[in-house]
Amino acid sequence: MTSAIKVDKDVPLPSLRSSYPYETMAIGESFLMPGKSLQVACNSNYRASKKFGKKFIARNSEDGVRIWRSA
Repeated sequence: MTSAIKVDKDVPLPSLRSSYPYETMAIGESFLMPGKSLQVACNSNYRASKKFGKKFIARNSEDGVRIWRSA
């Protein structure tokens, strides 16, 4: 029994949406990741630093994790 799988062409790949303003941040600016763990923030910082060529620092705060652009 073979099921036919339809193959589509010319379906555009959806653009990646970032909830965080990494690309637009100036040195010294920060934002809060409410309810996130430090590990999640550091992973996000790593990917953003590779993508945008900028450096970010994450620190725990009372409301979540705060991210700063450092360079």
